[in-house]
Amino acid sequence: MESTRLSKIERLLQKELGDIFQRQAQGMPGVLISVSVVRVSPDLSVARAYLSIFPSEKGKDLIENIRANTKAIRFDLGQRIRLQVRKIPELSFFIDDSLDYIENIDNLLKK
Repeated sequence: MESTRLSKIERLLQKELGDIFQRQAQGMPGVLISVSVVRVSPDLSVARAYLSIFPSEKGKDLIENIRANTKAIRFDLGQRIRLQVRKIPELSFFIDDSLDYIENIDNLLKK
C-alpha cells in the first residue's frame, strides 16, 4: 500500500523535474519532454522518473544525454526541494513509451 507521504513526494518530484526539463527544452526547438510518472522507493533513496519525449525519434539520444547529466539534474532538484525533504533521492530516468504502444495498437486495430 502506498502512503500519502510517498505519493506527495512523488508528485513534488514530478512537478519539479517537469519544470527543470521544460526550462532545458526551451533551447531545443521542436522538442517536448514531460515527466509522466515518478516512482519513489519506500525509504526515499531512489526515484525512477518516466519521461515522455516528443518526437519519439529523438528519444534515445535525449535519454542518453539526460542520463549523462543525472548529477547536475539531481543538484538542481536538490536546490529546489531542499526545504521539503531531508534526503534528495538518487535519480534514474526511463523512456515512457506507452503513447507509442497505444498508437501501435490503434493502427493494428484499424487494419
